[in-house]
Amino acid sequence: MKRIVLLLAVLAAQPAFAESNLPPAYWSDRQLPNPKQEAQAQMLMGELRCLVCQGQSIADSDAELAGDMRDLVRRRIAAGEKPAAIRAWLVQRYGSWISYKPTSEPTAWPLWLAPLGLLLVGALLVRRRISR
Repeated sequence: MKRIVLLLAVLAAQPAFAESNLPPAYWSDRQLPNPKQEAQAQMLMGELRCLVCQGQSIADSDAELAGDMRDLVRRRIAAGEKPAAIRAWLVQRYGSWISYKPTSEPTAWPLWLAPLGLLLVGALLVRRRISR
């Protein structure tokens, strides 16, 4: 009986062990002293998808990984790196899915062509319906 209670206690405590004890990254919740660089960082962070939340940008997410990515973006911009180079590095590392800004790669062409195709199909259906 004691073993079952101990096992249940350990299983109930599992979510508590999942939390990190590390402090947040330095620039995750601080702004850069240079307003122009901070504006660049904010714009870029708004265009990058959080890998944990997946429905939020790293600017809006409270996930620890998003904080680390905000820190990385701010550090690189403070070092003089251009936002486009930072985005390219993140896309190379995590794939094009991380960027909310669509690319012009052939794999993204269906995303660009689908709305046009749907409009064409809709127009054909309306035309067919009106001609009857």
